[in-house]
Amino acid sequence: MKPLTEQELHNLAMNIVGRQLETEGYEFMAVNSELKKNPQFVCLKKKKLHFIVVKSISYPGDPQDLEFYRADLNKMKEHALKFEAVTYYAPVGLVNATDYHLPVYLNEEYIVDYDGLIQI
Repeated sequence: MKPLTEQELHNLAMNIVGRQLETEGYEFMAVNSELKKNPQFVCLKKKKLHFIVVKSISYPGDPQDLEFYRADLNKMKEHALKFEAVTYYAPVGLVNATDYHLPVYLNEEYIVDYDGLIQI
């Protein structure tokens, strides 16, 4: 069993958010999967620009705890304002389905804790 790397967890979170964005009619202008480089998605919807920051959060982290990323999110919001864009945070909790204390493994079951976009 091979645990997913930080980059693989990030890519998994991006896929989850990307599918939601696609379903909701967002048009992808740019996609960035590089860790710690924000935003991950630059999208258009109804002629409005959207910046979306995706973070994968491993157990026991709480996807709803914005304080840990507050500085990064505020910096991204300031950057987005220059482009008259709306900024969203998309935290995706990922946990091993068998044992929360084990990492998420490649080709093994996992649980997703994702409640959608949070406007910043």
